[in-house]
Amino acid sequence: VQLQASGGGLVKEGGSLRLSCVASGSVLSITSMSWFRQAPGKGLEGVSCIISSDDSAYYADSVKGRFTISRDNVNNIVYLQMNSLKPGDTAVYYCAADREEYCSHYGTNLRQPPFGSWGQGTKVTVSS
Repeated sequence: VQLQASGGGLVKEGGSLRLSCVASGSVLSITSMSWFRQAPGKGLEGVSCIISSDDSAYYADSVKGRFTISRDNVNNIVYLQMNSLKPGDTAVYYCAADREEYCSHYGTNLRQPPFGSWGQGTKVTVSS
């Protein structure tokens, strides 16, 4: 599975961005997709994941109510709509693919990074 993330950029506080992650290759093996991020000088942080079979979605407390994960199964794309952005959201955002079991088991706290394939990351910078 290959993942290509895009949509990052520079935005002012309170603004919005939509990240996209296009999957190719053995896409039938993908039954959950996740977004993680890494802020400058910090570790990896789980943001959200979604289960393909029923669209169950999980979010980190830090983004609940502001970010929305969704997917387009026809085109094998997962999106992360980010609204009300804050400087603390500045990070490189990565998408990752895994089995449904990953998201259903780890989605409630998103501490465990996915075990499957990862994209290359897209940078989001939020200015104050």
